[in-house]
Amino acid sequence: MKKHLVFAGGGHAHLTALLHLRDYVDCGHRVTLVSSSDYHYYSGMGPGMLSGVYRPQEIRFHVRKLAEDRGATFLEDRVVRIDPSERTLFLNSGRAVEYDVASFNTGSEVSSGMLNMTGGNVFTVKPISNLLKARQHILANIRQRGLRIVVVGGGPAGVEIAGNVWRLIQDNKGKAEITFIAGTKLLKRFPERVCNLVRASFRERDIRIVEGRHMKAIEKNSVILDDNSEISYDAGLIATGVRPTSLFKDAGMATGEDGGMLVNSYLQSVEHPEIFGGGDCISLEGHRLAKVGVYAVRQNAILHQNLFTSLEGGDFATFTPQKEYLLIFNLGNGKGLLWRNSLVWDGRPAFILKDYIDRKFMRKFQVSGELDEG
Repeated sequence: MKKHLVFAGGGHAHLTALLHLRDYVDCGHRVTLVSSSDYHYYSGMGPGMLSGVYRPQEIRFHVRKLAEDRGATFLEDRVVRIDPSERTLFLNSGRAVEYDVASFNTGSEVSSGMLNMTGGNVFTVKPISNLLKARQHILANIRQRGLRIVVVGGGPAGVEIAGNVWRLIQDNKGKAEITFIAGTKLLKRFPERVCNLVRASFRERDIRIVEGRHMKAIEKNSVILDDNSEISYDAGLIATGVRPTSLFKDAGMATGEDGGMLVNSYLQSVEHPEIFGGGDCISLEGHRLAKVGVYAVRQNAILHQNLFTSLEGGDFATFTPQKEYLLIFNLGNGKGLLWRNSLVWDGRPAFILKDYIDRKFMRKFQVSGELDEG
């Protein structure tokens, strides 16, 4: 009996399966991709798009074409509720989609429950397309004297955003005061050498770092800190950490501490074997994984095999997260900062390596004419 496979989200972890949709369709199965946009932007190159190192076309996948060219149905929509007992997804449009097998790669969102984001000058770093809006806003105001830009969030995303905002200003011959609010401590989960290299890089570029204070609230033109001091801004970028959506908790499904769907080593819901997932929206049973793209990339082939197995039978593949992974920050000044275990390496060669790895990944899945788009 042929079945209906539904992909919720066209993110990093789904790309191999989407590239090989013909494997499912040629077996007679019906396939649907639900995505809120025709495009999926690669987060690893997002800060470079903000600064102008990359064109938007270079960092995105045309997931609509990827799906439709291989015989799947594309729905520009968003899953807002799951009924796992009835195997039904409810979409923002009001449509209900029944499934035999479903896979979620709905990503994460910036934790912003306490934020009062009024006005059009505040941008969260997720979804990545927001960085394009931030770039356009800053360029529209770059001739403003004394332009003030605030970046909130002391993790890797905040570091890359602050560094690349600086480059955006420099390359467009503007002037701005950039303040980086890093919370308790800049890169607090990283070795001190990494932190010190970032501090030195930002000090050379007059990027002000605020440590030991957290954002309490954000209003239209000012950030209020937990000591009730205020920092005024003309553009604010929020990178305060990410979390899965509440979809799975709201559905009464088993979740991890962060609310991600709890999955086993097959990337399969521990309660509902017909539901799979990858990337930031899942929590892997027995592990606490950082929200880094390397895991979603490595889950690609495993999700594809296990989805096919769930439809056609066969052996499931096991996902074993690597204990150590490579991170390279794009510092925005043509240099990178590489960290893996005890290895710390900064400079132009580190950025060249990051650029090579990122472009190689993009080439594998940019098969829908993305680079030729205007």
